Amino acid sequence: MNELPPAPEPLPHPVVDNHCHLDVERAEGGSLPVEEAVARAAAVGVTRIVQIGCDLPGARWAVDAALRYDGVVAGVALHPNEAPRLADLDAAMAEIESLAGAHDRVRAVGETGLDHFRTGPEGRAVQVESFRRHIDLAKRLDRTLVIHDRDAHDEVLAVIDEEGAPERWVMHCFSGDAGFARRCLDRGAHLSFAGTVTFKNAQPLRDALALTPRDRVLVETDAPYLTPMPHRGRTNASYLVPLTVRAMAQVRGEDLGELCAAISANTDVAFGGGW
Repeated sequence: MNELPPAPEPLPHPVVDNHCHLDVERAEGGSLPVEEAVARAAAVGVTRIVQIGCDLPGARWAVDAALRYDGVVAGVALHPNEAPRLADLDAAMAEIESLAGAHDRVRAVGETGLDHFRTGPEGRAVQVESFRRHIDLAKRLDRTLVIHDRDAHDEVLAVIDEEGAPERWVMHCFSGDAGFARRCLDRGAHLSFAGTVTFKNAQPLRDALALTPRDRVLVETDAPYLTPMPHRGRTNASYLVPLTVRAMAQVRGEDLGELCAAISANTDVAFGGGW
């Protein structure tokens, strides 16, 4: 990771970064203490953040951050690339369940799902088992399910269909085309768009964004990754969300303020309000 880009122009209405890794920003970017990351985001209209923990240390950190900072809530899970590495999935899932139910500021079970890019065939059965268990946990604890899907579109929806989707679920960093977007929307998903929607080669993703109903659209950074243009390749952070939202409004042909207001309201529906 390298130096942070300059702050963009503030948004006309507050929005929520619904998927961020503040702990990874500190570990890999070495640039922003959490207090500064939250303050920089708020200064440009990104007033709330969902901090996602992807392994046991990250999940513990996410819960602690949610309890420390008013603008932060947490999601906890075993990332699909983490699950096959574990010696004891049962013990790890027991701790995730304990963390997920520990406080109402833990709003999500995620990110879970399937990843056929970084995990080979030998680890995929464990990924599926872990995914199923996270779906069950989200239902039992009434938490939002946050799905990681990399090169596994059909397989993710097959598991969702077999297990039954929870009441609230989000396709994190949506990466499909218009056809896949329709399949997710038909099953009740919110679609969350990251900086990738600004990339030159992402027309299929922009087509998916264009057809997504206004009440199902979310925005995220996945920071410190997926920095939007024109800063692709540099360290991402929540304060860069305005670059993505402005690009989204242009793709959709919508008023920027109205889209921001919709994103904020949609995040309250997807993750709950009151924070």
